[in-house]
Amino acid sequence: MRGDVRGARRHVHQTVQVPSTYSPDALRRRPDLEAPELLASDAADRLILDESAEARAQAAAGTIVVIGDEYGALTLGAADAGATGIRTHQDSLAGERALEANAAEAGLTGFRSLPLDEPLLAGATVVLLRLPRALDALEDIAGAIAAHADPAVVVFAGGRLKHMTLGMNDVLRRHFGTLDISHARQKSRVLIARAPLGGAAPLVRAADQPAPGLDAPIAVRAFGGAFAGTGIDIGTRFLLEQLAAHGPAELDGAAGDVIDLACGTGVVAVWLALQHPSLPILATDRSAVAVASARETAAANGLADRITIVRDLALGGRADDSAQLIALNPPFHSGAAVPIAGVADPLFADAGRVLRSGGELWTVWNSALQYRPRLERLVGPTRQIARSAKFTVTVSTKR
Repeated sequence: MRGDVRGARRHVHQTVQVPSTYSPDALRRRPDLEAPELLASDAADRLILDESAEARAQAAAGTIVVIGDEYGALTLGAADAGATGIRTHQDSLAGERALEANAAEAGLTGFRSLPLDEPLLAGATVVLLRLPRALDALEDIAGAIAAHADPAVVVFAGGRLKHMTLGMNDVLRRHFGTLDISHARQKSRVLIARAPLGGAAPLVRAADQPAPGLDAPIAVRAFGGAFAGTGIDIGTRFLLEQLAAHGPAELDGAAGDVIDLACGTGVVAVWLALQHPSLPILATDRSAVAVASARETAAANGLADRITIVRDLALGGRADDSAQLIALNPPFHSGAAVPIAGVADPLFADAGRVLRSGGELWTVWNSALQYRPRLERLVGPTRQIARSAKFTVTVSTKR
């Protein structure tokens, strides 16, 4: 994905039994949110590993690729079975960190993380894929596999039945000549694709969107799977309306004094940069596809030189007491699950750490989540700016 998200006779590798303490039931999600109802592996992971076992046993070292492995169940399951040189891609930086931590606890090695691009997929003969929920994300992944993998590649793409659609079959059939479908087991299924038909690099999608307080629309760019795609979601739009009406008239500072936290496609960062023409902006997100999309959005609006976009867990790369204003539209779910509370807490806590005294966190949130007490505790005094039928915008001032 433009560098951000994206032969010789084979010798069958000999399976080497490496002592480990690996158990899929022992996997953890940290640094992601952990709760009894949030699992680090499930029946779909087990089915993908079972369906691919024979192909993995015949694969040459360095030709197994894993994509979308949430917390390491697929990568470590393959490594525990003896595979080496595994290449893996996870969109979430939290997933990468969890994989590393789970591998260390199990005593497993033999994998490396790469962007969704040719080095990840070149020469791959077996791909284990946890199906993304968004069809455009699957389109980008399937196209990249078909473009770069070995012609003999076999893709084992699995998921939970409740998240799978017939549209996924259609996407895979556009890129592969053969598609087989496993029997369902424990409410999971695997789609097995062979015979790549040719593909392409992930596609950047484009649209122009009007935004509050701006005379010209924002050029929004998005790769498959980016939240809200090329649109502006209603929560972000509501936040921009309040910033336009009630936000600081002027902002001064050095790079990173103003931050778009959990930036998605970078709409808020671009809006802030257009409203304050001399101000450098920092935007961060844990998602590789979000970061790649935000960079494209910044470039499309002529702001690549003023908006710095980084992949980070919250604001882990920022010093304490170093920001004047942070804008945030936090996620309210973790993957497919919707926990009762706590998903946004690490973002609130890091915003409170990074803001200097008197700095402000502007947050839009689903009113039903009742985030105000958490913002008061983790950041500081919080006042409501506006409330609609669905969303609330608050400003929290660092103590």
